[in-house]
Amino acid sequence: MITVLLVVHILIAIALIVVVLLQRSEGGGLGIGGSGGMGGFMTARGTANLLTRTTAILAAAFMAMSVLLAFLAGQPSAQRRSILDTPAAPSAPGPATPAPAPAEPAAPAPPVAR
Repeated sequence: MITVLLVVHILIAIALIVVVLLQRSEGGGLGIGGSGGMGGFMTARGTANLLTRTTAILAAAFMAMSVLLAFLAGQPSAQRRSILDTPAAPSAPGPATPAPAPAEPAAPAPPVAR
């Protein structure tokens, strides 16, 4: 559940960044407002109002999601565990095959002359 909320939170953050960058700034920047930036779809004032409202909605969603994620992260949960917290499971034993007995060492033999 938290993973899904984190993904939604990241998408909201990316959308918020894009919307803020689309707004017309004092120096022009990346703004689309002004001279028909949307191809005559809306007036400059309508575009500014739309982007301002979209920014406000995304900012509110971002803040609400941040508070929700902080609340959920503080809750103890048996499901949220690190893999480092649990000991390694013993490997499953295979078929019982006896280990071969070590061979007796050979007695030293005298060198053979040719």
